[in-house]
Amino acid sequence: MPGLSNTALPLYEKVKDFVLDNIGNGNWPQNEKLPSEHELTSSLGVSRMTVHRALRELTAEGYLRRVQGVGTFVSPPKAQSTLIEISNIISEIKARGSQHRAEVILLERIERPDQMLLDAFEFRKLCPVDHSMVVHYENGVPVQLEERYVNTELVKNYLDQDFTSIGTYDYLQHSTPLTEVEHLISAIPATERHARLLHIRERDSCLVLNRKTWTGQAIATVNTFTYVGSRYSLGSRYLPPKK
Repeated sequence: MPGLSNTALPLYEKVKDFVLDNIGNGNWPQNEKLPSEHELTSSLGVSRMTVHRALRELTAEGYLRRVQGVGTFVSPPKAQSTLIEISNIISEIKARGSQHRAEVILLERIERPDQMLLDAFEFRKLCPVDHSMVVHYENGVPVQLEERYVNTELVKNYLDQDFTSIGTYDYLQHSTPLTEVEHLISAIPATERHARLLHIRERDSCLVLNRKTWTGQAIATVNTFTYVGSRYSLGSRYLPPKK
């Protein structure tokens, strides 16, 4: 198989090794655009699904960054934790003995998503998505802006829910099985919208958690969670693998 080692690794792992080798030996330097999925499929002799999984996992691990409609690029070195678990902010707030309140800013169906959303869901045809925007408060202070785009084929009646009394997380967990998750975390200055909804100043520091979830091979949700940097932290506790 051209360019791939002959180890017993799964094919997608061989593709990942091929990409990492090219990054490590300088063939693909920082910010270099990678060959397209089609080009990699053709040159490596593997399926498009195999290449896509390899690139998706390398993106989640921080080695690559994907720009919708442009391509995949080599990421510059960046500290990134992969130890973030799926969590329910409502449960977190209540576990601290605090009062939670949710304010629904937007709940709508997008009948004709733009190309960026279609690409994010990897739709091959025009499909509607449901869209919600919720601000979560802890003891009367906004701590998170939650924005979700939801696959209407997998999650039914999303727009009929009262998300001030039931969490979007709980409804999604009840609606469709979660089989895979991708997390990317970054720090950004607050935009005008962030400042208005989270009661902070423009350009104040925010943490952004981008999350995709899958049910089988289908993407179920595309989410963005924006946290006020001075009011929230992200982390996890875990058991390391046994030697």
